[in-house]
Amino acid sequence: MKPLATVILAAGQGTRMRSDLHKVLHPLAGKPMLMHLLDTVETLDAERRVVVVGKGREQLEAALASHPLTLAVQEEQKGTGHAVAQAAEALAGFDGTVLVLYGDTPCIEAATLQAMRSRLDEADQPGIVVLAFSPDDPAAYGRVILGEGDTIARMVEYKDASAEERAVRLCNSGMMALSAADLFRWLGMVGNDNAAGEYYLPDIVMVAAAEGRHSVAVECEAWQTAGINSRSELALVERDWQQRRRTRAMAEGATLLDPGTVWFSADTVIGRDVLVEPSVFFGPGVTVADGAVVRAFSHLEGANVGAGAEVGPYARLRPGAELGERSKVGNFVEIKKAKLGARAKANHLSYIGDAEVGAGANIGAGTITCNYDGFFKYRTRIGEGAFIGSNSSLVAPVNVGPGAIVGAGSVVTRDVDGDALGVTRAEQKQLSGWAARFRERQSAKKGS
Repeated sequence: MKPLATVILAAGQGTRMRSDLHKVLHPLAGKPMLMHLLDTVETLDAERRVVVVGKGREQLEAALASHPLTLAVQEEQKGTGHAVAQAAEALAGFDGTVLVLYGDTPCIEAATLQAMRSRLDEADQPGIVVLAFSPDDPAAYGRVILGEGDTIARMVEYKDASAEERAVRLCNSGMMALSAADLFRWLGMVGNDNAAGEYYLPDIVMVAAAEGRHSVAVECEAWQTAGINSRSELALVERDWQQRRRTRAMAEGATLLDPGTVWFSADTVIGRDVLVEPSVFFGPGVTVADGAVVRAFSHLEGANVGAGAEVGPYARLRPGAELGERSKVGNFVEIKKAKLGARAKANHLSYIGDAEVGAGANIGAGTITCNYDGFFKYRTRIGEGAFIGSNSSLVAPVNVGPGAIVGAGSVVTRDVDGDALGVTRAEQKQLSGWAARFRERQSAKKGS
């Protein structure tokens, strides 16, 4: 195929989001919607990548600083045609295909974009390939009126369309493919004699037709073209994205007992024969290996769950949590920046942070690692096969050796040697008859 460049429009003000955050930086499945699109573009091996920015561009400059692309600035919003024209300098000297995309349309798939490229190179040599879709409700989308086959007879914005044209269900996504030379030459011929007084990108289809160059439509599923302009639209796209991801997870061999209550992030990795119970949230950066079980009402983020491990119910895995094979994190246990070795267990009501727990170790109920002194974080190391009694506090930095036992209720401030018993418990005293005398005194006071 010819060399490829992409132009992504992200200059809109996004006023309907009613947010200080730039519209295209709002997250979809835990990742900014623009980054979804950039990741897709990355698979196409584009020679040049341009993002057109406008209002709020400082946020985009910061977010895109590490990406190999060029920013073009649209100082005034005068329509999509005017926005694309701002990329002319960044594409100077480029001789190839340009894909025009939208930063608020994050679900487009690479295969669809490749299909557009391929159609542009077919024997009939269309001037423009327009990506079209047929939604259940065409609403106010611009319409694509076909002639013979996939050839476009004309395109019209909804506000400028007749009643007959509005009855057509095939809609214009705004995305298109064409050669760089044609793109900027035709944009220079587009006028703004329309209801909004703007320079519409789709008008280049008619400009091309005036030169005897035909345009064609490539159609994709409507969900790929879903644009996001408000929080309610973001919620709808999120809902649909989650449903597709759940379906994929089950097709790849995971069991979701109540799929509609399981929430994935864009980068969640779920192995085969994983069981996910209801109401589980996978935040960014989670990998769950084959055969693991994630029980109900658990929250995972930035965590790796080993093969055959068990999480929850009501567990929280925070960034840096690593669970070894067949390890177990039970109800109301929180793990942060800590590694549990194979078969290690923390079954109940514990906080394990900044720690290393050896294989086969057992953490009793109510145990916490005291990892923060108000200024710095410190690590706790628990050896293989160690047993930490219930309601113990391990004040880091501290080491509990392999096979050691920490007595229940202990506050451990010094290292415990391997196979030793560490206990810091005050001597138990008994005062005979004290309880009876206490009740007698208190009853007398209450009666008076």
